[in-house]
Formats: sequence, C-alpha cells, structure tokens
Amino acid sequence: MGFFDRLKEGLGKTRAQISAIVKGGDLDEEFFETLEEALIAADVGVDLTDRIFDDFRIEIKKRGIHSRSGAYALLKEMLAEDLTVTKTMEDFPPKPWVIFVVGVNGVGKTTTIGKLAHEMRRLGKRVTLGAADTFRAGAIEQLKIWADRTESDFVAQHEGADAASVAFDAMEAAKKRGTDVLILDTAGRLHVKVNLMNELEKILRVIRRNTPHAPNEILLVVDATTGQNAMRQAEEFNKIVKLTGLVVTKLDGTAKGGIAIALTRRFNIPIRKIGVGEKIEDLQDFNPKAYVEAMLGDIEDVE
Repeated sequence: MGFFDRLKEGLGKTRAQISAIVKGGDLDEEFFETLEEALIAADVGVDLTDRIFDDFRIEIKKRGIHSRSGAYALLKEMLAEDLTVTKTMEDFPPKPWVIFVVGVNGVGKTTTIGKLAHEMRRLGKRVTLGAADTFRAGAIEQLKIWADRTESDFVAQHEGADAASVAFDAMEAAKKRGTDVLILDTAGRLHVKVNLMNELEKILRVIRRNTPHAPNEILLVVDATTGQNAMRQAEEFNKIVKLTGLVVTKLDGTAKGGIAIALTRRFNIPIRKIGVGEKIEDLQDFNPKAYVEAMLGDIEDVE
C-alpha cells in the first residue's frame, strides 16, 4: 500500500462520515448541521468549525451554489486553502542549516529526526545529529541508532548533561565538519513547563551566540491520535520558541484528520511533513490538496 493509500485508510472514518452527508438531498439546514458535527468529530474543534461554516455559508451564497455536491467541492477548496501556508524551507539562510526539533515525549520526535536525516542524506547532504535531549532515559542511545542507520555524524554527552552545552558542541562540530544540516533533538517534558521553557531558551541563546541565523527551522512534532491535546502542545511550545513548522505523525492510526486544519488555522504555521507509519520512507512532504482528498473523499465518489 502506497503512502497516499495509507493516509486515506487512516482518515477513512472521517471521509465516510462526511461523504455520506453529501449524497443526495437538498442544501438545507440539516445538511449544514450534520456536516458541522462531522468536522467537530474529526477534531477540527467547535469554535473553529463555527468560523469555517460562517465563511462557508457566505461563499455559497456569493457563488450561487444550490447542490450538496457543489457545496462539498467548495468546502474542500476552502479547507485546502486553510492548510496552505506559503512560507517554505527555502526562505531560510544557508548552511549550517539548523533544524531545532521540539515536542512532548511519545509523539515520535526521535523517529522523525531519523527520517529527516534519511531524507537529507538521500539528497547528498552531510548531516549531524545533536543529542540535546539529555533528560529522558535512552534518548541519546535512540538518536545514536538513527545516526548510524543514516550514516550521519553524531554529537552527544552523557545523560543528565547540560542540553545547551550539547547544542554548542554540535554547532561547533557541524561548522568544523562542513555539515549541511544539523538536527538538534530536545527534551519534551511539558509537565514541568517552567524548566523546559528555561532549557529551550538557553539552548537558543547558546546556538545564536555565534550563528545569529540559527536555528533555521523550529519544528514541533505532534501525534495526530492525541487530537485537541496537540493544540495545547502547539500553543505551549509556540510561547517558548517561535515555531516555523509542524510535523504531524501517526496519521495512519487516527480516524480524525481535522487536527491538521485546526493547527494551521489557529497558528498560521505550515505543516512541513506528515507521517503514516514506522518505515523510514513514511515521512513525506505535506500536500494540502492531497490531504483534503484523503480526509473528505473524491467528489466523483459521492455524486
């Protein structure tokens, strides 16, 4: 099964709920209410769904749409626009290109770093992985496995070491080695938010001291299966560090695809990558139109 097929399978429940509403019937209040309920159930969120449908109703009248299928096509168009945030990675300065990866424990952060390293290595880039998550037991060893697997350089200290010190060592090593991409892992203990905030701010100060443009990318990894809890994580991390991108993992394990819409609409932060499995190639660039197709279904299937 290909990547897009696995994405469609993961979001099949949402697609079945919504496409069933579109089949036949008038463009009446029941249609709108049922469709709103389906989006809320898909983790778009109540407040955001209300705002989307306010705009949706206005646009339907403006375009003179009278059929459910026509309204359905319009909704897909509007959601794809919501998911499209134009800032790209190419907007950032050149090497050492520093990717600062944050996220709570258990969302697949270390695995995501390994997959990013794999992608960069396939592009012919020299990659260094920095193990600045010195708090979680086993984090350094897990990252070292990915460094070996992707033939990336690796910088670490001992468990419990100062994370900012590790980041400094990694920056210096990356410069000396002519590294194209440095990816820094960080701790994710959001339950002790004050300590985490202080640590992340310290790391940023240290790496910016000699490299003002770094980090070029600050990625938050969220688990799609956690639903609206991912919104809180994004809110908290965005307060600590100014996020530049999102990675949404485990989309093959959720029937609720609306969280991607909620995240981009709320924070105006682009989704860079999505993950639909554990394989090294299962992290792919985010395509808004393809995502909406997977979530809502093909118009031909419901007319």
